[in-house]
Amino acid sequence: MTTAVFSPEQVAALSAPLDRSKVKQREQGRAKVSYLEGWQAIAEANRIFGFDGWQRETIAVECVNQSERSIGRDGRSGWGVTYTARVRITVGAGECSPLIREGSGAGHGIDIDLGQAHESAIKEAETDAMKRALMTFGNPFGLALYDRLQRGVTSSAGGEERGRPEQRDPAPVVTRATQHGSQQPSPPQRGPAVQPPEAEQVDPALAPLDTATIHQLHSTIRSLPRPALEGFTKAFRKRFQVPSDAPSIADRICQQCHHDWIEAFLVQHQPSRVQLVPVEAA
Repeated sequence: MTTAVFSPEQVAALSAPLDRSKVKQREQGRAKVSYLEGWQAIAEANRIFGFDGWQRETIAVECVNQSERSIGRDGRSGWGVTYTARVRITVGAGECSPLIREGSGAGHGIDIDLGQAHESAIKEAETDAMKRALMTFGNPFGLALYDRLQRGVTSSAGGEERGRPEQRDPAPVVTRATQHGSQQPSPPQRGPAVQPPEAEQVDPALAPLDTATIHQLHSTIRSLPRPALEGFTKAFRKRFQVPSDAPSIADRICQQCHHDWIEAFLVQHQPSRVQLVPVEAA
């Protein structure tokens, strides 16, 4: 069996810089420390690997300290508790061997209630260990924060800055939201309108499909034998992260990336089938 291989889309996501808007900071001693919150790391894992494409397992946990201490300015009697944990992250399954990464972390709990102190410490230790394991997969999980210069982090809270700071393009960027009809306010114009550079055009993979092509796709899918149809539906839901409570995937087939993926799926699983009608170039 071969080791799990990431798709081109997953490789691109793992190689992308870390969005600075997702980075938090806290005081640690006399310095500020940058970090990702635990929920953010989980959300990124769900986005990149798929909701059912990865697993988290706590393989070791230990209480290494429990001692009485004063809490707050009034010096109330309380407890300080410290745990260490080791978490294993498994990505991929099926025919390929899963990819396994592990990380260790520590957590501290301070509370007047001993039980609450233990709960806080063990949760923090598990989260810390999970983030350290996920970090080994790339920048979106915080790897970029280990570089003191943070060269793998976008330079602004809204994403990477475009062009030189003194000469940015004032034209609005077309985003996924504008493709579906939602309006975005246009920034004030400074002189003649400027066409957005080629790099900022809409991703061709997100181009909407015309009605005829969508109907053709639906017809092709409905003609599949039931076992193949069930396999296709399951694979499509996983690839495009369709919620499990969504009754159908038909309304999710609307972009060029869906057409291309469906064609590749049919060629791979039913080589004798005729390829889908290609979408006309815009």
